[in-house]
Amino acid sequence: MSVVEEISQDSNARTVESVVVRFAGDSGDGMQLTGTNFTEATAIYGNDLATFPDFPAEIRAPAGATFGVSAFQIYFGSEDVTTAGDDVDVLVAMNPAALITNLKDLVEGGLVIVDADAFTDKNMARAGYEKNPLEDGSLDRYRVLSIEITKRVLEAVKPYDLTHKFAVRCKNMWTLGLVMWLFERSRDAAIAGLESKFANRPEIRDANIAALNAGHAYGETTELPTGVQVYSVPRAEVPPGLYRNTTGTEALAFGLIAGSQLASVPLAFASYPITPASSLLHSLASHKEFDVMTFQAEDEIAAACAAIGASFAGALGVTSSSGPGIALKGEAIALAAATELPLVIVNTQRGGPSTGLPTKTEQSDLNQALFGRHADTSLPVIASCTSADCFDVAIEAVRIATKYRVPVMLLSDGYMANASEPWHVPDMGDYEPFPVAYETQPDGFSPANRDPETLARVWAKPGTPGLEHRIGGIEKSYETGDISYEPENHQKMTDVRKAKVDGIARDIPEQTVAMGDSSGKLAVVGWGSTFGAIHQAVKRCRREGMDVSHIHIRHLWPLPPNLASLLSGYDAVLVPEMNTGQLVKVLRAEFLIDAKPLNKVSGQPFKIREIVDAIKASLES
Repeated sequence: MSVVEEISQDSNARTVESVVVRFAGDSGDGMQLTGTNFTEATAIYGNDLATFPDFPAEIRAPAGATFGVSAFQIYFGSEDVTTAGDDVDVLVAMNPAALITNLKDLVEGGLVIVDADAFTDKNMARAGYEKNPLEDGSLDRYRVLSIEITKRVLEAVKPYDLTHKFAVRCKNMWTLGLVMWLFERSRDAAIAGLESKFANRPEIRDANIAALNAGHAYGETTELPTGVQVYSVPRAEVPPGLYRNTTGTEALAFGLIAGSQLASVPLAFASYPITPASSLLHSLASHKEFDVMTFQAEDEIAAACAAIGASFAGALGVTSSSGPGIALKGEAIALAAATELPLVIVNTQRGGPSTGLPTKTEQSDLNQALFGRHADTSLPVIASCTSADCFDVAIEAVRIATKYRVPVMLLSDGYMANASEPWHVPDMGDYEPFPVAYETQPDGFSPANRDPETLARVWAKPGTPGLEHRIGGIEKSYETGDISYEPENHQKMTDVRKAKVDGIARDIPEQTVAMGDSSGKLAVVGWGSTFGAIHQAVKRCRREGMDVSHIHIRHLWPLPPNLASLLSGYDAVLVPEMNTGQLVKVLRAEFLIDAKPLNKVSGQPFKIREIVDAIKASLES
């Protein structure tokens, strides 16, 4: 096995330090639910983990079609896990389409579990098989567990008088039960979830529980083929504390709430549905007890303008979208910059352009975030690097927006948004509050008044006696806040708005080295969700004695003030990005360094080995 490092093996169980499992089937086979349940059981068991849900954009692709395959991958083990893994060790394929599209990722000697009942002539022809792969010897390189899953499911749920359609839908739970046996996972959480989800449908609840238990019993009682046995993955050693399995979207929602609480300001979230950003609205809508107001607007422009209006009224306006929606919000974002109101814009990036690959991941909106507005409209840009990191990055976005009265772009992506990992829930007492100081005194008030240090314009709530004022998109006088067309004033205002954003560099941490030395032969520089793959690749290369370090940038604009001097300490700089080379151009332009790109735009995250190969090539050149 490539990812699994075997430690010991006896007749009952194979002990490994880590393993990659992928569930794959039709969009209607419940693979995301199966993977989520297995993830929860694995988190409870105590393994470190990372997941990668991968599903098609079509709402319901034709059954058995290769483009309609939905997959869920989980990498878990006893050491630190920062990616969803490279090659797959165990593949669960519910039909021929799932097998043919995912087999290429299975390691030689890996285990493949298939539903033999799904390998009909019609399904095999639709997937592109001329012969039955379960019989023609093409799977001889793997350990194959071919089971008549559909037949066994129908038998297990027969007492509950379900229609054939609903009975067959239980096969994902049967498969989950088998895989839970294979990895010694507890079924308790899955059963509790089914009892809660189907509390009003007892026949569906009981049938799914019966299927789950039947799959587990099959593993316990059946004499399985040679080489198929239980895996034992030791628990990870992690710092003590409260842990929660979280997706990037959930962590981002909690971070926005925490930021608003630390700022002592209400949170007003306005958005328009778009994949993969829509779930942030769903998450925030369920936490109104924290002074959160959510609003689904009729379009992207209305959502951004509603958030700006909320900020004008004294709340913190937040809006979110993906690349196409951010483009539509562009004029409103520039309005927030012109009015100098706080605004947080969350961009959950996806494959583009246009509709592109809406359910796949990419990092191709960096140029848009840095430069994608009319005129000289500079604004701060920050990026989260893991699902759990979304929490702290959201707090930082709120801090900057409220302190400097400026729109802040927060970059996430589809991988982080949907992937999950254990999150060490922090003690909020460890966070320094940054309460908003509204203007309250009418003496000497002008909407043009500024903080001399931050250059932030005063924030006065409408309706406060003596603080009546008007703001808008037309250029205003630096001195009075009244409309001004004076050339010298426009130069002044443009310079001030730029200086305000540039000055944020004094208020962000200096850039540190995530792994390795502060100088040497090679620095691998990343941003966003490439963190996990870079981290593991650098760790593996350093174990082999290579002089390589990992630097990961959170504050993408303004850049950390020491970044230039830090990068100058390395002979070479390699920049892996899920785009055609956007950060590398910024580093070249800003620091005049010969940074080299490593680009990937396949809709899939980097594999560890891809970065390892690039590191070796860089050091050998």
